[in-house]
Amino acid sequence: AVSLRFAVGQCGNQVGFRFWDLALREHAAINKKGIYDEALSSFFRNVDTRSGDNGPDIYKGKICSLKARALLIDMEEGVVNEILQGPLRDVFDSKQLITDVSGSGNNWAVGHKIYGCQYRENIVEKLRKTAEHCDCLQCFFIIHSMGGGTGSGLGTFVLNLLEDEFPEVYRFVTSVYPSGEDDVITSPYNSVLAMKELNEHADCVLPIENESLFEIVNKIHQMINSGKLGSTVKQNSLVTSSAGSAKTLQEKPFDAMNNIIANLLLNLTSSARFEGSLNMDLNEISMNLVPFPRLHYLVSSLTPLYTLADVNVPSRRLDQMFSDAFSRDHQLIQADPKHSLYLACALLVRGNVQVSDLRRNIERLKPSLHFVSWNQEGWKTGLCSVPPVGHSHSLLALANNTCVKPTFIELKDRFMKLYKKKAHLHHYLQIDGMEQSCFSEAISSLSDLIEEYNELDATKGGPRIDPSRLKIAV
Repeated sequence: AVSLRFAVGQCGNQVGFRFWDLALREHAAINKKGIYDEALSSFFRNVDTRSGDNGPDIYKGKICSLKARALLIDMEEGVVNEILQGPLRDVFDSKQLITDVSGSGNNWAVGHKIYGCQYRENIVEKLRKTAEHCDCLQCFFIIHSMGGGTGSGLGTFVLNLLEDEFPEVYRFVTSVYPSGEDDVITSPYNSVLAMKELNEHADCVLPIENESLFEIVNKIHQMINSGKLGSTVKQNSLVTSSAGSAKTLQEKPFDAMNNIIANLLLNLTSSARFEGSLNMDLNEISMNLVPFPRLHYLVSSLTPLYTLADVNVPSRRLDQMFSDAFSRDHQLIQADPKHSLYLACALLVRGNVQVSDLRRNIERLKPSLHFVSWNQEGWKTGLCSVPPVGHSHSLLALANNTCVKPTFIELKDRFMKLYKKKAHLHHYLQIDGMEQSCFSEAISSLSDLIEEYNELDATKGGPRIDPSRLKIAV
């Protein structure tokens, strides 16, 4: 099974770059003989470049030239050019890139309406060509940010395109949400307009907040500088940049933040790449964790997190790792799942962990978590035997939990502050095909989503009622 990745916009491509870098490092640590195997084939093609760039794929035998199964799209060339001049330049070729020079001016409408129309045929053509190389296309991953213009506008345009062209293939979206202090003044507009598209066209969304990532990186930074824990950062550290020095961490804060998202994606896809006693198909996440089509936002937490810097922190006991996954400090959005309502939860564990360890920890944690009455056994588990580089274990928890609601309420409030004053609206309304109704429909879509979470929250702790979940269309 193969996944195709779309990195859209500056943030999406920076995260994508960290992901491909870490994925190659992870495979190199395990694949010592340089043989193209099934694990590599899920993300990379093996191309014989001796007969020119368009050489045939080689399915067995030595690695020749690995090409990422991905499309990189950005309406500014900067980040993509950086990737093409960096250590990963051989992993991509011109057939996988779509760039422009002018950018989207932090305007969703420019990305969605102008560039969407302009580049539609180009994207479809490259999408089909990339898909032709996949034996068994399992899902699409889109990585983008919500606050800017290209990531939010063109990113959600690509999402709609994927639904049109490959309706049966699952669409996973990793969306980076801006913080309240975002320097893009129009980010609430862009985010809410993008949310409507995510509500309607994504199968699964992993929302990640810049603020949470920033706090995590700051804590790691304090640990490195405190001296008590030792200040050495190893070369193969996962949280620093590929240069692996603490200095780089200070100079490029986004590297460290992007690495956390890249680690989340590595853990999410580990079952598709490596052996395990309880491997989890990516599509099972959507099937098991999304009981209502619109409530497909999954809160992610990653552990170990504060040892990702490889500072001399004593390694946490296995049980502690499970406890950490449910604590506020390890969530990738500002949320507290423990005090909200769970619809379902998935635990993806890597390393030498037994099914009995998993079961024991679920039983231990269960009493402290509020599960919806009709899904008390709503746990999905995956075990992959290959741990991340530099660790003995790791755990990614994905929770379909009403704790995402405050993130959406805050976004709505920030939108309304601008919208009531009609601030900056003219920048959007001068774009062809963009009308004021786009804004009212987007905010009403977000309000409906919040209301659905409110209705679920109202059932917390109440008597067990069997809800009417299935509506049969006549």
